[in-house]
Amino acid sequence: MNEPTRSDVRNYPPRQDSVPAARRRAAWLAVAWGLPQLASDAALLTSELTTNALLHGSLRDRYLRVEVQLTGAVLRIAVTDPKGERHPEPRAAADDEQYGRGLHIVGAVAQRWGAAQRTVGKTVWAELGVGGPR
Repeated sequence: MNEPTRSDVRNYPPRQDSVPAARRRAAWLAVAWGLPQLASDAALLTSELTTNALLHGSLRDRYLRVEVQLTGAVLRIAVTDPKGERHPEPRAAADDEQYGRGLHIVGAVAQRWGAAQRTVGKTVWAELGVGGPR
């Protein structure tokens, strides 16, 4: 990956109020960086990735890290959590289940997404093309 032209990193406590805070930050950054057409998709991806990190990867007193980077024609959102035991996998959710659709949403909105193991924890990322959604 090329060197980012714009980059923002924020750490959020493992609490529910971190999800809307991260979502608002990502949308604001997209607009501030001249990409208002990507603000809603960036907010949605950030919300889904941060929610997954909170539900499946958080530990008490260990922050979640949200990075938003603009590199060339790609806006990348990456969320790092302290638990690397479980690799994120989309699953089939029953119609009456409240959870289980987040990675399907990420896959539908992002041009690409994936996960990377870290020494401690994992990073799940999603990318949007600057030209707009796919």
